[in-house]
Amino acid sequence: MSSDWSINFGADSSSSKEAVNIAEKKVNDALDTVEQAKLANANNPELLAELNKVQLNLTDDTEALQDEAATIESGTSEPEKLTKAEVTSGLKQAITEVDRDFLEIDGLPEGFTNWLDKEVARAQDNIARVSDDPNRFKKAFLGSLPSTLLILVPLFALMLWVIYLFKRRLYMEHLIVALHSHAFICFVLLLVTLLGDLQDWLTNNSLIDTLCNWTLVALILWIPIYLLLMQKRIYQQGWIITLMKYWALGILYPVLLIFGATLTALYTLAEL
Repeated sequence: MSSDWSINFGADSSSSKEAVNIAEKKVNDALDTVEQAKLANANNPELLAELNKVQLNLTDDTEALQDEAATIESGTSEPEKLTKAEVTSGLKQAITEVDRDFLEIDGLPEGFTNWLDKEVARAQDNIARVSDDPNRFKKAFLGSLPSTLLILVPLFALMLWVIYLFKRRLYMEHLIVALHSHAFICFVLLLVTLLGDLQDWLTNNSLIDTLCNWTLVALILWIPIYLLLMQKRIYQQGWIITLMKYWALGILYPVLLIFGATLTALYTLAEL
């Protein structure tokens, strides 16, 4: 509800140049019509004066269109919005690179590899639908995230169990820590989203905007601080050991999260 993924596509440079040329031709045709009208009404001073004004305006329009055509030709115009063709091509290239560099791992079971290949092919076919309606992909992607977290939480608990193997804690204890960590992060992200919506709603109130900005910064900073303090309090190890394990988790878990998000996005594209 708090985001809109619609894309306002622009036109590519070739279509822009063609549009300028068509407009210039129409202006030139209008100039010819005005010139003929002046010849046909040479004895009407009032009409000639009006026609001269129209001719002057059309001449200015012609010069402006010629400048625009020169700007497009030289490539010095302002950056244009992405075209639908560029978005589609970029998505296809991204999926191909993900499939080649991220998903083609040696040693995977043949059945799993075949399934991935089919999902990649279906995702490629659905890219045009995403370009037409990005919000449809957003809804499907956000709808599938809970399933991804359902898998990531026990995996994160397994990482905790390995790192704290000599603490002789039960796996269920690590799972409770993982659930608490994810619930805390999701709750803070909810507050951040609500504050962002409040800022958009009260755009003319500078005091509330400033308070929201400082609160957003505090909430974002509180996430890593809170997780560190929680880890230190629960596992009761020294600060040096805690910091080393904290940084290890901070490196390993984002990799796992990126992998899970990539698979989720691919699966969402394939199942649209």
